[in-house]
Amino acid sequence: MKELKLYLVTGRYEFSDEMFLKIVEEACQNGVTMVQLREKDTTTRHFYQLAVEVKQITDRYDIPLIINDRIDICLAMDADGVHIGDDEMPIKVVRSLIGPEKILGVSTKTTERAREAKKEGADYLGVGAIFPTKTKQNPQRTSVETLKTIIEEVELPVVAIGGIKEDNMETFKNTGIDGVAVVSDIMLAENVAHKVQSLKKSVEIVLEESK
Repeated sequence: MKELKLYLVTGRYEFSDEMFLKIVEEACQNGVTMVQLREKDTTTRHFYQLAVEVKQITDRYDIPLIINDRIDICLAMDADGVHIGDDEMPIKVVRSLIGPEKILGVSTKTTERAREAKKEGADYLGVGAIFPTKTKQNPQRTSVETLKTIIEEVELPVVAIGGIKEDNMETFKNTGIDGVAVVSDIMLAENVAHKVQSLKKSVEIVLEESK
């Protein structure tokens, strides 16, 4: 999935909606290939309204919009897909609810979970957290060795997740990943356009050397 190359997972960081949407648009303008809208501390109504506005942006740039966890939001505003973690509904239930056409991403830390995800209908895997991250409290880390094993043994596209920044991108050389998911390095960048362009070049080098 070429859409996984530079995968933006949004973070709120107390931004106003206006600033948040500005950052998302700048990221889409400058090279992110997929956007996952992650909202943990807001109302359902606000999440829905924000998702509608984000989709207007991603549609302009022909970029898939994935909703984190919330199947109801995904279906209500017709996002391109949903991404679920370990503590959500069973994968096969999610697939039955969203249907065969929408994208289903599944977070995994282990080979066993990756195999289960493939069997039950996932389209791609988010593997991690590879590095420490502030987006989740005390996340279980996933080694690069486990990442490589999942890629070798489970025939699904894989995006590496968790604390990924431009300065640790070389970690993924020769791993066989399909892309990287980035949160703070984009959302908190002083110059979003420049950061996304730079990240895109870095990940393209990694992917080329992984062939």
